[in-house]
Amino acid sequence: MGAAVPLARQRDVARALRAFLPERAVLFEEEDTRPYECDGLTAYRQLPMVVALPETEEQVRRILQTCSSMQAPVVPRGAGTGLSGGALPPGDGVLLSMAKFMRVLRVDPLARLAVVQPGVRNAVISEAAAPHGLYYAPDPSSQIACTIGGNVAENSGGVHCLKYGLTVHNVVALRGFTVDGEPVSIGGGAPDAPGLDLLPKPKCARVIMASFDDVQKAGDAVAAVIAAGIIPAGLEMMDRPATRAVEQFVGAGYDLEAAAILLCESDGTAEEVEDEIARTQAVLRAAGAVRMAVSRDEAERLRFWSGRKAAFPAVGRISPDYYCMDGTIPRKRLGEVLTFIAEMEAKYGLRCPNVFHAGDGNLHPLILFDASRADELERTEHFAAEVLEKCVAVGGTITGEHGVGVEKINQMCVQFRPDELELFHAVKAAFDARGLLNPGKAVPTLARCAEHGRMHVRGGRLPHPELPRF
Repeated sequence: MGAAVPLARQRDVARALRAFLPERAVLFEEEDTRPYECDGLTAYRQLPMVVALPETEEQVRRILQTCSSMQAPVVPRGAGTGLSGGALPPGDGVLLSMAKFMRVLRVDPLARLAVVQPGVRNAVISEAAAPHGLYYAPDPSSQIACTIGGNVAENSGGVHCLKYGLTVHNVVALRGFTVDGEPVSIGGGAPDAPGLDLLPKPKCARVIMASFDDVQKAGDAVAAVIAAGIIPAGLEMMDRPATRAVEQFVGAGYDLEAAAILLCESDGTAEEVEDEIARTQAVLRAAGAVRMAVSRDEAERLRFWSGRKAAFPAVGRISPDYYCMDGTIPRKRLGEVLTFIAEMEAKYGLRCPNVFHAGDGNLHPLILFDASRADELERTEHFAAEVLEKCVAVGGTITGEHGVGVEKINQMCVQFRPDELELFHAVKAAFDARGLLNPGKAVPTLARCAEHGRMHVRGGRLPHPELPRF
């Protein structure tokens, strides 16, 4: 992707950064920058012109000021586990790695607050809070590797986001810099505001594994649980192709004969959990569950969850490549959208195991393909586009927690009107008037929407007819 950058420009930017950074912290040789060419969305790759690895806030500020003065685009990067191309580097700019900001600065058990640097891994926060009986609730599947800075950037969720919320619901405040190096603070209100909200670790947690002989029934059961006034700590769905891939990988004890399984967790006191488990089982049985197993101890609970959290690497064992989507839909439309995905499998000749944060309607279909075959990536992209646009058509959205990045930018033209997109651009321009910070991501231009034939149409009238159509 992208044209070659003039060598002189690359050397000039690297030299300017090495004026205040150690030589080892400024990379520009291809063998050094190649590891940074993509994030978890490996279908899209671009060598960065320069990679900067600061260790202090002052270095971050000076990197941004230098890039701003030289008109060099900047893209921040955490662990590179994102799945939407949000950290795809600029071929003509600087990739700003936050990998060295790995310190947990403070855990305050009384305020239930953790103050951490952006390069701290998600799982480390709960490990640091555990001696105080606390934990950090958002738990994306990549939590052993992903960083809190990346979680904030993409508003990550996880299997427990139904009850405890996404990253945005668990972050008290942030500190950072604008693209010009100006310090900014967001949120807060307390004297020690910057930090993450911590929760008391539940005294008890158990998981129901419910099996269904029909995917539509499983989808309807999700809506039935919520309609019954039950808000589980987690409510996940996997279809048979997904459970079979996972079982070969981790041996989670899943029912491989079921067309779909639901994992439904209850947490709280032992008495609360016992009552909620019984009520949930009754709802699931009435919705058509053919078999149910309840975790007998903590080890079995973790084993049930290990399969769901290993879904992505599991499908990586059975396919050279996979493409993970992230649309979100109303719970009552789960069955309908699953049927649509099956139709797309037949249309494009590609397999697609399904794993969902079913409780909040967040879908993660995993399209399996082989990038070495001439047209499979293109077919995969068309498959994914149709699924995301179906999500919008049924009243949903194109992303739940992975972000837009470069992956879903064309579908933004479907979900939002031109005047809404212009407003998004105006907000960004208030902080980044020249568009130097992570350019070309998240919000498409109106010209792009017209070019890709995805301009939002209302009442049969195409907005902005003055724009050229290609």
